[in-house]
Amino acid sequence: MNLTSNSPDKNKDAKIAETIVSGIAPNSLTVTHFSKGALGEVDLTEVFNAMQTSAKNVKSGDLSAVEGMLSSQIEALNSIFSELARRAAMNMGEYLDAMDRYMRLALRAQSQCRATAETLAIIKQGPPIFANQANVAHGPQQVNNGPLNARRAGEKSTSWQPELLESSDVERLDTGAAGAAGRSDPALEAVGTEHRPEDAGRQGPIAAKRQQARCAIDRP
Repeated sequence: MNLTSNSPDKNKDAKIAETIVSGIAPNSLTVTHFSKGALGEVDLTEVFNAMQTSAKNVKSGDLSAVEGMLSSQIEALNSIFSELARRAAMNMGEYLDAMDRYMRLALRAQSQCRATAETLAIIKQGPPIFANQANVAHGPQQVNNGPLNARRAGEKSTSWQPELLESSDVERLDTGAAGAAGRSDPALEAVGTEHRPEDAGRQGPIAAKRQQARCAIDRP
């Protein structure tokens, strides 16, 4: 097998070392050894050339060979799972230890089949992207969540905006202020003149002051 490259600037040992480190030559040897039992003797040089061509296609962006390989491995792993599950079912109820071992191996093959299918899906569609919003600032930061067009045009946004409290708002927020008397609450309504005593002095000074205050409220 010719492992040397076409570069004239390197000696033979450097070329061989570069080829081995690239991974193509050792993997070519592995392929020939493991495929010998099923396919017989395979020429190492032809395997090396085929793997080198496949590597060049992957570098150029052609992943069709990789997709075909993964798809074939999915089918092979599924066949292994089915056979091991069948053997586990045959030993069920009589040889529990053998059944447990076969079932564990079957589930391992099923897990590898699932992982290979996920890898193929990622190659075909690309990995999922999770985008999270992060607001990082080392000082004061202003965030405007109103409509973009309204902010650009200088128009007033229709969303709620905080406003300053006026004096009238403070009076409305004062829950401790006494409510005015009215017809809706007769118990708090000021006493009319027809219900007042003729002589306020008989009620004492405190009662007279209260009577004067009620008369002031009753005046328009």
